[in-house]
Amino acid sequence: MEIDIISFGKIAELIKNQKINISDIGDTAALQAHLENQFPELKGIKYKLALNKDIVQANTVIKHNDTIAIMPPFSGG
Repeated sequence: MEIDIISFGKIAELIKNQKINISDIGDTAALQAHLENQFPELKGIKYKLALNKDIVQANTVIKHNDTIAIMPPFSGG
């Protein structure tokens, strides 16, 4: 399965590849564990995931060609 990864801020410096192939990963919890295994620096950074432009509040199923955004903390003004 192929998904697009969009990353921002400090996370964009860690994750250079914006399109990844993943197998045996069917949901956002498994993807988060996979990313933290591939990029151990992520474990020390607070971040949120968005699936197809919606912030992930609970574990969510990922499908082929979905887009995942990995966002560091942000605040509004």
